[in-house]
Amino acid sequence: MIRTYAAGAAVLLLALSACGGAPEADPSPTTSDSAPSTSAEPSPSDVPSSSSPAVAKPGTVPPPWLGTRVLEEDAEGYGIAGPTPTELRNRAWTLTDTLPMLPGDGFVAEIDVAPDDVIARSTWERGCPVSRQELAWVRMTFWGFDGARHTGEMLINARVAEDVVGVFRQLYEAKFPIEQMDITTKAALDAPPTGDGNGTGGFVCRPSVGQTSFSQHAYGLAVDINTFQNPYVKGDRVIPELSRWYLDRSRQAPGMIHRDDVVVQAFADIGWEWGGDWSSLKDYQHFSENGR
Repeated sequence: MIRTYAAGAAVLLLALSACGGAPEADPSPTTSDSAPSTSAEPSPSDVPSSSSPAVAKPGTVPPPWLGTRVLEEDAEGYGIAGPTPTELRNRAWTLTDTLPMLPGDGFVAEIDVAPDDVIARSTWERGCPVSRQELAWVRMTFWGFDGARHTGEMLINARVAEDVVGVFRQLYEAKFPIEQMDITTKAALDAPPTGDGNGTGGFVCRPSVGQTSFSQHAYGLAVDINTFQNPYVKGDRVIPELSRWYLDRSRQAPGMIHRDDVVVQAFADIGWEWGGDWSSLKDYQHFSENGR
């Protein structure tokens, strides 16, 4: 069945053949970064001389070591959290797209039943709580930190795919910036922690943090957005582990999610709840259909 969805400048081509743990009771204190809350100052080597070319503003270019510095792990296999490196404060870059740009202008999305090659590079396997036929492969444009149009992808439960696309249409129109939008791979899921990832995506076949039961991501019924700017925190555990600087939610840095902003409201419009409203832990990146 082919359907066309249009809203303003947005066009959705729909072709279908037919993180987080649950909130608990009492609030736990969050952990503050030992770094000052002011914007990072460039080091002397970052300041151009009169004879050198201009350099990029700190925070707008990823450091060359991004994703390569493996953290020491605790007894549960999570990285041990540390202060946020200067290069990762005021983080505002968008990584190179891995998909061709979708045609047209503005917001465009395409939804299909997930094909074999996409399933093969995802975390889906037999025993996941959702069948592969229930997963939709979504490609859509998003607004980057560089002020440009980008194309990303995610897997999401087909039952909610159109609603989720509607959310991202609103974020695009509001120019809410996203660093990358991709599908979590088995290799990434099993990789040692570096504490500096910043993903936006949906389906991941894994348990909830610190639990044995499946996360709502494993059903394709949850979405995380800009995980570094919007970390998970419970007591001393922070994920991503180097994102402490963003635990100060009074900051208004690009890519952060705040109560009643366009991101929270767009998900509320489809009946989804925000992990930033939980009490005993905060999962600022996380939205889910059932509030878990």
